[in-house]
Amino acid sequence: MAGLNPAQREAVRHLGAPLLVLAGAGTGKTRVITHKIAYLIRAGGLAPRQVAAVTFTNKAAREMARRARALLGGAARGLRVGTFHALGLEILREAPEALGRRRGFSLLDEQDAAALARELLRGRVGEAAGEEQAQALLERVSRWKGALVGPEEARAQDPWAGAFYQAYQRALAAYNAFDLDDLIAESVRLLETDPRARARWQGRIRHLLVDEYQDTNPAQYRLARILAGPTEALTVVGDDDQAIYGWRGADPGNLRQLAEDFPRLKVVRLEQNYRCAGSILRVANGLIARNPHLFPKRLWSELGYGEPVRVLEARDAEQEAQRVVSELLAHRFRTGAPWGAYAILYRGNHQARPLERALREREVPYRLSGGASFFDRSEVKDVLAYLRLLVNPDDDTAFLRVVNTPRRELGAATVEALGRYAQERGVGLLTACLELGLEARVGRRAASRLRRFAEWLTGLGREPEDPVALARRLLEEAGYEAWLRDSSRDEEQARRRWAQVEELLGWLERLRDREEAEPDLAALVARLCLLGRLDREEEGGGAVQLATLHAAKGLEFDHVYIVGLEEGLLPHRSALEAPQADGREAGPEGGGRREAGAEAEGEPPGVQEERRLLYVGITRARRSLTLSYARRRGPRAQPREQAPSRFLEELPQEDLRWERPGEEDPAAVR
Repeated sequence: MAGLNPAQREAVRHLGAPLLVLAGAGTGKTRVITHKIAYLIRAGGLAPRQVAAVTFTNKAAREMARRARALLGGAARGLRVGTFHALGLEILREAPEALGRRRGFSLLDEQDAAALARELLRGRVGEAAGEEQAQALLERVSRWKGALVGPEEARAQDPWAGAFYQAYQRALAAYNAFDLDDLIAESVRLLETDPRARARWQGRIRHLLVDEYQDTNPAQYRLARILAGPTEALTVVGDDDQAIYGWRGADPGNLRQLAEDFPRLKVVRLEQNYRCAGSILRVANGLIARNPHLFPKRLWSELGYGEPVRVLEARDAEQEAQRVVSELLAHRFRTGAPWGAYAILYRGNHQARPLERALREREVPYRLSGGASFFDRSEVKDVLAYLRLLVNPDDDTAFLRVVNTPRRELGAATVEALGRYAQERGVGLLTACLELGLEARVGRRAASRLRRFAEWLTGLGREPEDPVALARRLLEEAGYEAWLRDSSRDEEQARRRWAQVEELLGWLERLRDREEAEPDLAALVARLCLLGRLDREEEGGGAVQLATLHAAKGLEFDHVYIVGLEEGLLPHRSALEAPQADGREAGPEGGGRREAGAEAEGEPPGVQEERRLLYVGITRARRSLTLSYARRRGPRAQPREQAPSRFLEELPQEDLRWERPGEEDPAAVR
């Protein structure tokens, strides 16, 4: 317990009743969770395998596991620390048959799901079905699943979208697949309908810890509620002031639900902040005090006051970007801080463009959070799927990605019928293509096309060819380069997309050349997939971080700049308008879902979540914080006049230093 403050110790030692740890920004919540895990094992009499801790990102789960191992050493072996989705996957893998799947089911990622949605739409509305329409429907389905709304109930709400949801779920079952949202929703369904499975998991998990509880949706809350079981051995850690994901189904009302469902709930508040200078904390407290609170708290700190929070005014977005970058360079010149100590945060991704230009002009290294990973590019995923299927004919997810890429005139109905046939036969999709009985299900012409595809691919898989040469031969025989050219917007886009394919083949070649033994294609593909995961997880410590306020959640930096504090941008214009018919709230680029508990009068629905979003941005800063806004924004030919954000007026003015153009502006003297 050494090093814990009194509130942290109280949270760690509390046993015998459910616990809510109300952990403000920078108050050491991960420290509390990991010490609680250690306490449950050392003093609570639980084995590591009986303790489970869940959070929302792999990065957070890895950090939690690392700290728990540092406290427990070898005694941590068997501990369950992971994401909600990882826990759901573990639950489903034990009994997929109860949900109409066979063992070895596939898991569709977001791009796989989007491809399936486009195929389904093509069958319903013709070739006009586009990316945006498919994405909008998938987001609707995701919200329904997160709220535990099934296809029948969804059809009563919206017949057309509900019918798509129903067709989408049928297709998933036919392909022996789940999507990411199913990992939670279907786990809940399994545990609610199968008493033996429920008792088995409640017996396994004797204490459940949930991090970032304010971000849970109804399905995740229900899963936690079920696993806590009759013993109510549950610790949740959250902060209603950092609830910023209402647009994707997270429900801050789950905090209220927790108090109703667990009458013995103990609440411990962590209010001592170890991150922010005093001025930053005063500004954060002043802002968030405007929101209503079920569990009031006020952060305090023993750190010094620091310097006032600066507010910069700019003529337009271009000048704002130039001034922020000039300020950053001047600060770094004075202090010698590393590039990675700085972050520039904004409401929407479109705001990054002028910032990127200004940073490049000054030769400042930067990392764009949320930028497309090399391994997330569609052409790279296509080639990897071909290679995965070549070395593993049972990889149904890879099959679904490439069976119609390039187009082979196979419609969604044909692929769905193939999936049902494969499920009945208990075989993978590629194997099913070679069976004689398939023709009766899909017709002679479609069966012939599927058989030719499968014979070609399995024949290639038997070739004892050099792995790189085999990969090139596969793409040549598939006609992939020609298809890329035909499906690209113009010649330049086609050239760029094929260059990505060549780069991937170059990686394959370099991996082959590094191997001492003669490598086979399966080993190289496995290495490539691992590289893809590492690519996505790479940290950008040697560069200025550019990120949306949503993407910055969970991060911290010595020096933070938040740009675009203007009405219509932060708060976003969609949060200022009347709620839409489907009750959606403002998301990262303006879409989303209506906020639970928003005031009916006075303040437009959604503004409270926008205020929390700015609060999250402010509390990312350790030592200095600069806010900025532009008087005009938009195209140069027709710029829009902008009013400063209402949130600037809500901040304690004695802690702000306003600077108009020309006042202490490094850009003005260079």
